[in-house]
Amino acid sequence: MFTGIVQDIGEARSLEPRGGDVRLTVACRRLDLSRVQLGDSICVQGCCLTVTERSGQAFAADVSRETLSLTTLGDLVAGSPVNLEPALRAGDPLGGHLVSGHVDGVARVVAASEEARSVRLKIEVPAQLARYIARKGSVAVDGVSLTINEVADTVFGVNIIPHTQAVTTLGKLAVGARVNLEVDQVARYLASLLPPSLQR
Repeated sequence: MFTGIVQDIGEARSLEPRGGDVRLTVACRRLDLSRVQLGDSICVQGCCLTVTERSGQAFAADVSRETLSLTTLGDLVAGSPVNLEPALRAGDPLGGHLVSGHVDGVARVVAASEEARSVRLKIEVPAQLARYIARKGSVAVDGVSLTINEVADTVFGVNIIPHTQAVTTLGKLAVGARVNLEVDQVARYLASLLPPSLQR
């Protein structure tokens, strides 16, 4: 499990094809990899991956063909920046919301504008995920925990404050960008309890 509080912006160092899968190597800047062991989970752009190699300030993880096709990890090239968060440990603060690292779908930025010192993003989600998006609810975008400020059909709006712009990749998003989306687990559970007649 993760919290959606990104701890580092890493860099995709290499992507090595392996029979349909890819071995992704990521270089870290600030993340303390001494706490990360082989077999540990790490969240990369919102995707839970398993660390298979570690060397200095870099680690490698295998990305399956399915993950490549269902997330934006298939869009990465050498040099791409990626949000990083190691798995939550007992005693760690829960600053965002519970994030599994299991991406529900790929969404798209449809508008971006400056509001005071923040950046206002409007993001369009796949129609089947719209039912889980609610004003003042939580959502993970590229692994970053955000609060939803507005909802209109399949589009929701979020504010990216200066701190989040500085410590994640979200401050660089432009219109048309594809992002990994994970809906709030509580919203998913509540929706599953509704009778079919009330589900949209």
